[in-house]
Amino acid sequence: MTVSFNEFASVCDGIRATSSKNEKVKILAEYLKKLDDESLKIACMFLSGYTFPKGSGLDLNVGYSLIWDVIAEVSSLRSNELRNLYIKYGDLGEMAEQALAKRKIEPLVKSELTLDHVYGQFKKIAGTTGQGSTEEKKKIIIGLIVNCSPIEAKYLAKIIVNEFRIGLVEGLVELAIAEAFNRDLKDVREAFLVAGDIGYVANLAKNDKLASAVMQPFTPINFMLADVMFNAKEIAEYYGKPLISEYKYDGIRAQMHKIGNKIKIFSRRLEDITTPFPEIVDAALQHKNDFILDGEIVPFRDSKPLPFNDLQRRLRRKNVDQDLINEIPVVYAAYDILYLDGSSRIKEPLANRKEMLDKIEFKRPLMNSPFAVLDSEESIARMFEESRSLGHEGLVLKDPASTYQPGKRGKHWVKLKKELDTIDAVIVIAEYGHGKRAGVLSDYTFAVNDNGELKVIGKAYSGLTDEEIDEMTSKLKSIMIRDEVYRIIVKPEIVLEVAFDGIQKSERHDSGYALRFPRIKRIRYDKGVNEIDTLEKVRSIFSKHLAT
Repeated sequence: MTVSFNEFASVCDGIRATSSKNEKVKILAEYLKKLDDESLKIACMFLSGYTFPKGSGLDLNVGYSLIWDVIAEVSSLRSNELRNLYIKYGDLGEMAEQALAKRKIEPLVKSELTLDHVYGQFKKIAGTTGQGSTEEKKKIIIGLIVNCSPIEAKYLAKIIVNEFRIGLVEGLVELAIAEAFNRDLKDVREAFLVAGDIGYVANLAKNDKLASAVMQPFTPINFMLADVMFNAKEIAEYYGKPLISEYKYDGIRAQMHKIGNKIKIFSRRLEDITTPFPEIVDAALQHKNDFILDGEIVPFRDSKPLPFNDLQRRLRRKNVDQDLINEIPVVYAAYDILYLDGSSRIKEPLANRKEMLDKIEFKRPLMNSPFAVLDSEESIARMFEESRSLGHEGLVLKDPASTYQPGKRGKHWVKLKKELDTIDAVIVIAEYGHGKRAGVLSDYTFAVNDNGELKVIGKAYSGLTDEEIDEMTSKLKSIMIRDEVYRIIVKPEIVLEVAFDGIQKSERHDSGYALRFPRIKRIRYDKGVNEIDTLEKVRSIFSKHLAT
């Protein structure tokens, strides 16, 4: 069956045009009913904000500048015309639509784009690497854009730069799948929690096989998240029962899939990070069990954690040799098991999952994360101090009866860090420095999430090394939205963990708050903009009288 990309784009426009969630679901459900299995999988994936299936390892690696160049070439508009369009609409997809609508010369022959052809070309782009790959990618994208109508160009660009923004979240896609195929929403959501692949789940729903959904090895599922509480007394009084307590490591959250002789490690952004950690792979291969683990990769030497920045160095290296392994040794501390020997375990209580982990005799650098069962303010406070003295961040306390709930944050798990927490925020503006930092972008204005809007809470210029500032300058320029001479407005993509001495109310920032003496603790390459902290967290810390 041939499904036109133009129809897909028109459906997207219809969804975007209405603010009614019910209407969005209705439009999408009617569309999904018409699709064959392969088109259904592709459409649901695109509509959920993904270009490729989770865990596929595929990535377009195409930036704003390349798309901009393609639109300029296909539309024949001058650079100032494109810039004005972008400033007017503030969206690359909208700019592409308007630019093609103003196209001075139409191609003599145009081929109709289909959904599967677009996806096939995306896979071709992802497979294009090495010398000359940028030009080759550009040729493929030109081949797509030149055949686009304005509306198709808009949504093609949105998918490529991962800025879909049509008011459609994954939850509404689930609702549409349930409505399209007359399935119970609870069954659709349960299947998605287990499988982690919305296209796969859509096909199960279409073919009345939701009950057969299974966790799919090498398809990562979202991580269960912890809420924040501020002191041992608050935690002990809230729960009033024994809790599983673990060290809160200062590392990279990682999901490890081992099936037979194949290993994949995924970050909390569900990106494949297997390559930088060959010694972890080698250790995992020594085990006979098949498993999916949730844990933390921690830089570790002589029983002490190393600085997180050392771990970032390994994560950014494409080739990790023995010298680097010796210089920055790591451990994988496993604290949960989601799958064991052919069966999903996420619906079993945490206490049972811990028992399963205990039976696996891990070989270094794999280790079973130590834990204790605590039931009082005093015991929680003691273990917290013990964790801090060992160089860890604090504690994570978990309800022993809790099932594993992918992608959900709640009081089943809570983290206890030092009283004055850090804030994860995203860079929105970068300014050029002065003196020895002239010519590099060293001052970063950052924002938190306020119900889907970004609100600025401060600016920091200390905490990074010269090498990191050079890397940041290059990265920030690659995601620049607008050049304002002394500063640039950037796509909100780079997440910083920011330490501070206090919080105060401020009319200078649109958040209404400002961090006092903010400093960059580290760049969180492992986090996406969807994982930054909220303005509500800022207010909560402020209300705890931590401002000075």
